[in-house]
Amino acid sequence: MTVYEEIFEVISQRKKEYENGTAAENSYTAYLFEKGVDKICKKVGEEAAETVIAAKNGDNEELANEINDLLYHVMVLCANQGLAWADVEKILAERNLKNGNLKTFHQVDKNT
Repeated sequence: MTVYEEIFEVISQRKKEYENGTAAENSYTAYLFEKGVDKICKKVGEEAAETVIAAKNGDNEELANEINDLLYHVMVLCANQGLAWADVEKILAERNLKNGNLKTFHQVDKNT
């Protein structure tokens, strides 16, 4: 089991605890589930922006921390929406098998 799978299992357990009314009072994950998809999406956006800023600052320690924050919040979003982490990994694995998947962009012929 990967560390991502382990974390997703914990997040899924927190969701069950929230839904059953047994979540610990100090559970940040349960708090996010309580606030719902809008709050979770806001956090994903904030963490994405902080990841970009850390990269632009050239601080790899900060970048690694922000990437982890982003991945955590993306996992919470997946769990909230009922999307299994295995489904995300499956798509990544399928994409990994593709070679030369650079998208080609439509060229506009300005002479027509």
